[in-house]
Amino acid sequence: MKNTLIIAGVLSAFAVSAHAQSSVTLYGSLDAGIVYANNAGGHSAWNQGSGSLSDTYFGLKGSEDLGGGLHAVFTLENGFDLNNGKQAESNTMFNRQAFVGLQSDRFGTLTLGRQYDSMVDFLSPLSEAGAGYGNNLAAHPFDNDNLDHSFSIKNAVKYTSVNYAGFKFGGMYGFSNDAGQFSNNRAWSVGASYNNGPLNASAAYLQMNNAISQSNQSSGAVNAGNSNNFNLTAQTQRTMGAGVNYTYGPATVGFVWTHTQYENLLAGSQNGAATNFVVPTGTNLHLDNFELNGRYALTPALSLDASYTFTDGKLKSSAGSTDPKWQTASLQADYSLSKRTDVYVEGVYQHASGSFGDGRANVAMINTLSPSTTQNQVAATVGLRHRF
Repeated sequence: MKNTLIIAGVLSAFAVSAHAQSSVTLYGSLDAGIVYANNAGGHSAWNQGSGSLSDTYFGLKGSEDLGGGLHAVFTLENGFDLNNGKQAESNTMFNRQAFVGLQSDRFGTLTLGRQYDSMVDFLSPLSEAGAGYGNNLAAHPFDNDNLDHSFSIKNAVKYTSVNYAGFKFGGMYGFSNDAGQFSNNRAWSVGASYNNGPLNASAAYLQMNNAISQSNQSSGAVNAGNSNNFNLTAQTQRTMGAGVNYTYGPATVGFVWTHTQYENLLAGSQNGAATNFVVPTGTNLHLDNFELNGRYALTPALSLDASYTFTDGKLKSSAGSTDPKWQTASLQADYSLSKRTDVYVEGVYQHASGSFGDGRANVAMINTLSPSTTQNQVAATVGLRHRF
């Protein structure tokens, strides 16, 4: 009730502002469907899913013309579960984005607040799980590269350039806000993209230091203690990647590569559930993701898209070395009822091999689902998505 009253007050305040010189927009996405998994924690499961393809969220964004090509801008965005209304991150109203800044038509945009990193801004749109396709089920294991935007960076200062004949670049820095510990729970990233007609290419880098620090879990750049947002936690995480796609008529084909290094890995989970492994002390995990994706528009309303990702893992610890691997394939059909509303059907298959940590066999773990108890997992979903 308290959150409802706060939201109502915020909306009322912005409505008044919009009457003045500001432009304020309410936007969002609602995604609900029925999901079947052949093995989720050892049992087959039928569930009503929220966000199987696209995250469910709503947001407010606005701009005020300050003259001379300068604008004041802001964004407030909240993610939640459509099935029960529960927030994606407990005790946090705007858990996806919350920032304010200045935008110049000549020099770019500078913003301050909670924001997504450069992997999300530049590389994610080329991935099956990213903004371009919006397919959460097809995300890479653990969403280890954040292309499925599992988390955003707090206390962040971000710069994004203007478009220079198709070339854009940017970077951000997330402060630790920990007195006397400047590097404790901080994050930074950089990225760039080039769009020229049918060709799109991008690259990005993200680094997080001491995200698992308990001294400033709530006030640092990231909150690794929230298992719904972080599947793997480590003392240091470095992620880099590059991608390209090309459109020819109704067809688009793309390739994305990412590499993530977890140094001193401490814990692991999938969708908030413990996985079938124990992380030995002093573990270092390196993951390479190789993704091929494509889309074909059969008609202006009906499209098919597919993806295949091979994730190659190398784990070294005091207990020895292992080589966990995953192969994930997805096939989806989407039909637009209007510009805002579409229906979809999708199937996903994942096969795991190798071992993870304690020597037991690795298990399949399709994103957003509880892990399988075997090396294989199959999921299917049919749903409805509405954007506003």
